[in-house]
Amino acid sequence: MYAVYADPQGNVFEHEQYLALGRGGEMLTELVPEEWIPLPEGATLVSLPGTRAVGLQADSESMALLPEECTAVGALMPQGFTRLYLPAYVKADKEAVLPLFGYTAVAWKDGQFYVAADPTDDPEPWNPRNCDVDELNAKVDQLKARYPDNRLYEHLSHCALSYECLTASNTFLQRLEGAVPVSFSCNAGCFGCISEQPEERAFVAPQTRLKFRPSVEEVVEIMLEQLKEPEAIISFGQGCEGEPSTQAPTIIEAIRRVREQTDNGYININTNAGLTDHIKGIVDAGLDLMRVSTISALDEHYNAYYMPRGYTLANVERSLIYAAEQGVYTSINYLIFPGVTDREEEIEAMLEFVKRTGLKLIQMRNLNIDPESYLNLIPKPQGELYGMKQMLEIFRAELPDVVIGSYTHVPPLAQRRRKRPAASR
Repeated sequence: MYAVYADPQGNVFEHEQYLALGRGGEMLTELVPEEWIPLPEGATLVSLPGTRAVGLQADSESMALLPEECTAVGALMPQGFTRLYLPAYVKADKEAVLPLFGYTAVAWKDGQFYVAADPTDDPEPWNPRNCDVDELNAKVDQLKARYPDNRLYEHLSHCALSYECLTASNTFLQRLEGAVPVSFSCNAGCFGCISEQPEERAFVAPQTRLKFRPSVEEVVEIMLEQLKEPEAIISFGQGCEGEPSTQAPTIIEAIRRVREQTDNGYININTNAGLTDHIKGIVDAGLDLMRVSTISALDEHYNAYYMPRGYTLANVERSLIYAAEQGVYTSINYLIFPGVTDREEEIEAMLEFVKRTGLKLIQMRNLNIDPESYLNLIPKPQGELYGMKQMLEIFRAELPDVVIGSYTHVPPLAQRRRKRPAASR
């Protein structure tokens, strides 16, 4: 497995005098063969600006910097793949920060690229090639013409066409999981927020946040369009908004109106679940699925990243337990980072959290962050570092009834909610 690098023009090469390494937390390490898989379709190779690649010298088996012009290269993985290692690099400027992406280690062997990743879920439904640009443009024009006064369709068209957001695109293509953003405010100050960053922070948010409060009518129109098929999903809580439960009255009324007209599909919320009373109201209105974003089941780590305003991890747990008790299919959006998520204390805490809350699904999501900034923010490791692949194996062994995946799934028939309000046709 040869190390790869980018030249100043952005061209990517292998360097046959160096073998590829990976990084977990602060540590550079060799990888075993089963930790490499061929570069999957839909992955993107990127250079890491301001870095130098590090490899294992083939002749001496010692770690060394590649030549000065060799910038480190990483892969941005599509849905369905969990990264096991970051690229091996050092920064020329220790104060510089990398853009908010989830970088994965890359290597070259036998004429093709490989990445350090685990195929955690079926990548086919969320493969970018399944989003036909011509069809998307036509559908955007069609729905904007049908609902000319709906500001949400205008907002989502920018997300779909400019940011190439697949969830926003699904809203126009009326497939899989569609988006219905509702909130411009948030009760957390997430360190890696992709829609809003304070001016004093070095990160630049790659997206712009929703700037208005949509009406119930606008929300209902989008929900009814998406929920035309029995297996469709419509989701509150997108990367382009704040915390959706801050707009609980809008969500509750929208769910009620929709369920008066159709019982098709699934209504989902992506939430930090800190506002337990608001979550209870949304659940009681007829929620089907709930995905809670978390980075850790340890308070110190959770608080350092989320910077919660007026809630604690205990509130999150209470929200999950209540939703599960009401028959909602609950999951977590688990923000993972090699060298942190696979720490002994993190694994033990998360296993207990999952068991206490009755989760049905863990969605492994590669954390988009500058590694050094994140590692400087959170607590130092307390126990053994297991490695991401072994962590996944532990989760599968210890949680046999919990699905380990990468995105929202429609619940199995036996687990579908039975307390949904009846729709009047």
